[in-house]
Amino acid sequence: MCGIAGFLETGCRSGNRELQDIVLGMTNRLRHRGPDDVGTWTDAETGIALGHRRLSILDLSPEGHQPMRSACGRCVISFNGEIYNFRALRAELESFGYTFRGHSDTEVMLSCISHWGILSALKRFNGMFAFALWDRQERRLHLVRDRMGEKPLYYGWLGRTFVFGSELKALRAHPDFSQAIDHEALRQFVVNNYVPAPYSIYRGISKVLPASLLTLGWGQAGASPKITPYWSLDRAAEEGLAEPFAGSDDEAVEYLDGLLRDAVKLRMESDVPLGAFLSGGIDSSTIVALMQAQSSRPVRTFTIGFHETGYNEAKEAMAVARHLDTAHTELYVTSEEALAVIPRLPTLYDEPFSDQSQIPTYLVSELARRDVTVALSGDGGDELFGGYGRYFFVEKVWRSLRWMSAPARTLMARALKRVPEQSWQALVQSLGPILPDRIRKLNLGGKVHTVAGLLAATSSKAVYEFLTAQWRDLDTLLVASSETSTSGTCRIPWKPLPTMWHSMMYNDTLSYLPDDILAKVDRASMGVSLEARVPLLDHRVVEYAWKLPVRMKIRDGQGKWLLRQLLYRYVPASLIDRPKMGFGVPIDSWLRGPLREWAEELIDEKRLRDQGFFHPEPIRSKWAEHLSGTSNGQYPLWAILMFQAWLEHERLGAGSAANLTIS
Repeated sequence: MCGIAGFLETGCRSGNRELQDIVLGMTNRLRHRGPDDVGTWTDAETGIALGHRRLSILDLSPEGHQPMRSACGRCVISFNGEIYNFRALRAELESFGYTFRGHSDTEVMLSCISHWGILSALKRFNGMFAFALWDRQERRLHLVRDRMGEKPLYYGWLGRTFVFGSELKALRAHPDFSQAIDHEALRQFVVNNYVPAPYSIYRGISKVLPASLLTLGWGQAGASPKITPYWSLDRAAEEGLAEPFAGSDDEAVEYLDGLLRDAVKLRMESDVPLGAFLSGGIDSSTIVALMQAQSSRPVRTFTIGFHETGYNEAKEAMAVARHLDTAHTELYVTSEEALAVIPRLPTLYDEPFSDQSQIPTYLVSELARRDVTVALSGDGGDELFGGYGRYFFVEKVWRSLRWMSAPARTLMARALKRVPEQSWQALVQSLGPILPDRIRKLNLGGKVHTVAGLLAATSSKAVYEFLTAQWRDLDTLLVASSETSTSGTCRIPWKPLPTMWHSMMYNDTLSYLPDDILAKVDRASMGVSLEARVPLLDHRVVEYAWKLPVRMKIRDGQGKWLLRQLLYRYVPASLIDRPKMGFGVPIDSWLRGPLREWAEELIDEKRLRDQGFFHPEPIRSKWAEHLSGTSNGQYPLWAILMFQAWLEHERLGAGSAANLTIS
């Protein structure tokens, strides 16, 4: 695993020495992604500069050094990731007469591209990757991202210079960087908890979309790169639904077992120590079980536990580890240790990001890195096999709303919204002496307006977006800008599929998975120089999952039915069947306790007004409700706090952290 960075000067203003100095400054910001080696390659005649930071995983020798030139000399690559099927590809190329000087997957990639061309080669790669390839003959720059978006890649124009890199901090290191905050990206963030691709928090800087090949020709100053998809989730879903799996339940389990075994086996290829994250849940337990079934020695597994009730899965993980006989390491983390991660978050994520599981994900990565350099993760199971509890809740809500006509729902919603939230609360207060304590503390106004919002929803898409949005009334929250859209939450297009469950899984796989889950895992793991691999996102598994009828995913009120049946072959159901627990931390109580002073400073009314991004009133109102206990506003508040902490990090300069005192 590595970090890449570079740029293309269309004006060819700089000599090789200057190009090297600039690109080295960019790659040095990515040292955490590749502490083992650094390399640059430049060509002053065309203004191209490629930089690389290496975390040595395969072929630890100097033959794996990057940027790497192809044997024919035509192409130069800076590559971040792993091609898991590189040995099979190498054998195929050797049958055509190719020879290799080393044993790296990078060298095999270059030969594949030389032999088949870049588009055909991409379709053969099974892996996670983001890379930049300079074609010296055609004078073209190619940027590529893997099918599911496991590895990040940013790009954009700084005047007449086209820049790119694994993380935004590399782009910020370029001397021409002076980008402003993108207000539309901020709007997207406060709804989603993350900035969805192709946006970045900076105006003019974009994320390469998953499964995309971007091509930019030399001398095309300011031009938009040509974007060519080489794989499509849309096509995988349509083809899978058109030709569904027709076998029995047992046959479906058997096929998934073989497919996942191979996906896991490919991802166990490593020249450095390897292990796995283990939460004791279905996904991570399945991955560890298949690892152990194919290993001659105990697999190293890692779990963190919390002393707070409701946030600890360490006991369940230990039970699974004992059953599978893994070499298990667990660490119970104190609240002080978890809180100490918060000042690092703006540096780790580079742009606002507010999935609270970012904290335990970093901690378990830090724990694993003490013993291994590669860790397998169970991410992807919920999106592919229908595991999120919200899938059941949203489907139930929409089913209960559909019986009422749309005009009737609209009228009722308007009637409920005519009464302000504060008036509902005043009613509760006036009846206080005769109401139970739990009713008095209930945020009745907020609940009534939530019901009103649901009644106003005219489609399953609207229900889903309403219930999953962190902030809903964006016009009262965000200061108006000419840049921002006025079309609601502006999420990715909702694909109408045979069932609402299909549509939710598709939507999440297209955006939530790469932009939240995989971004979280990548930044947390690479922040400690650990490579995380995700077997469930092998594109063959994804394509198979879309062939499965819903009854093989969701059955008897439970999600991930087929994955459960597979896991039961290796682990007793008694160790697995329990309510799903999120991988989180008690932010709600921390905001009322040790984080209160830090939060108060970041969302100070004058500060918010002076910055000009948010109207203070809805934030201060939600903060007061949270402190009083009338509502739990941890999720929307955490989004604002993460933006504010990131903004403070920007103000102080990259590399500095916002002040955080734990009281």
